[in-house]
Amino acid sequence: MRPTKLGIIGLGAIGGSLALQAKRAGISRVLGWSPEPAERVAAAQRGALDDAPARATDVARAVELLVLAAPPAANLALLDALAPQLGAGAVITDVGSVKRAIVAHAEARGLGPRFAGSHPIAGTHGHGFGAARVDLFTGAVVYVTPARDGDGAAREVAHFWEDVLETHPVMIDAAQHDRQLALTSHLPQAVASLLAGYLAHATPPGATFGPGARDATRLAASESALWTEIFLMNRDELLPVLRSLEEPLGELERALEAGDAAGLTAWLRRGAEWRRRLDA
Repeated sequence: MRPTKLGIIGLGAIGGSLALQAKRAGISRVLGWSPEPAERVAAAQRGALDDAPARATDVARAVELLVLAAPPAANLALLDALAPQLGAGAVITDVGSVKRAIVAHAEARGLGPRFAGSHPIAGTHGHGFGAARVDLFTGAVVYVTPARDGDGAAREVAHFWEDVLETHPVMIDAAQHDRQLALTSHLPQAVASLLAGYLAHATPPGATFGPGARDATRLAASESALWTEIFLMNRDELLPVLRSLEEPLGELERALEAGDAAGLTAWLRRGAEWRRRLDA
């Protein structure tokens, strides 16, 4: 699917980047809406939008593909409000990092044949349109989660991500997506925030943080309200993953208590070898 009219609801880092890259790719008309008037103005001034109506419904009525790029809970409400406004044959997707809830919501409303979830693995800890980039999605993997009876819509959405935004779409079941992302995205966010929160009150005044601490806590600068929604929406998958950290942490504690150099080296080596493979 290569729409001539694309609508984007939410103009933060993800929605704004999507608009910028769609215009660069030659999409004839990109319409966008944000509850923040300043974001609509900024996106239009930067050339990301051809029109920024005052109402989200005006965007939904005019487009062939509608992308919901608000936080997860807001996307559920937007699906309810905007689906009745869509034109005949229009397709709708979202870009949230939890997929079961919105796919089920679309199915419950009878939107399965017109909806497919999306999740570009190209996030940033920055937020707002000021964090948008014209190349944010280039080369990224994008998970596409079909709804029931929605294989056709999923193919259209996957083609849009590949052809217009130069990504690598991967079809995946919504439940499998949420189980996988609990490990690969939500757990790293939780650990970074845990470490940052601890360092904030435990570090002596005047201490200097080098690149190790900065790299390990980068995700902690992400938008707190957004991650609260993500954690709660995927808590049944995140909680077991968090609890599974107790075993390797206990292994480290026991090796330190015993002065076990071989055990400590083996513990460190497992992580080092895995991390090096990521960059290979």
